[in-house]
Amino acid sequence: MLNPIDTDAVIRDGRLAGAFPGEIHEGVAWWAAACFVVVSRSGQMAVAHDSHPTTAEFHRRFCRGAINAEHWGCQVSSLGTADEAQLLHAMKELGGVPGALLTTADGGGRQTVTIRLYDADGQPVTEDTGLAKLREMIASDRVPIPVNDQAKGSIIERRDLVEAW
Repeated sequence: MLNPIDTDAVIRDGRLAGAFPGEIHEGVAWWAAACFVVVSRSGQMAVAHDSHPTTAEFHRRFCRGAINAEHWGCQVSSLGTADEAQLLHAMKELGGVPGALLTTADGGGRQTVTIRLYDADGQPVTEDTGLAKLREMIASDRVPIPVNDQAKGSIIERRDLVEAW
């Protein structure tokens, strides 16, 4: 695995989080998304982020990872900047799909990037509902990759789901 992370330190407490740079890097967003698609068996999801400049690249990588997960052909609705309530609303509007919220907090001279995952019912993904499996996949370097170009999903800009709310 290129640029490994301490999965036990980063993937815990219902989220993926770590100091950037250092504990977490942009590639983790790709890994998390690809694994989340497989674990949740999802053909569609909604993804949002805060307005922090650091989060933008993590968001882009998360979306790319989701559409490249094996044969799932996941369709990602990219909401752009949104808060948790807006993300949960959009997930429901899309018919009850899983989602992810990416944020960055500044403090103590460092940035902490957090990726929160939600199941199709809008509940945070926990150890028992997929986080443990996701951690194991990343730790054992079993991050899914696309089987071929036809199996790739796509990213659709859906800011309208946030703006209309």
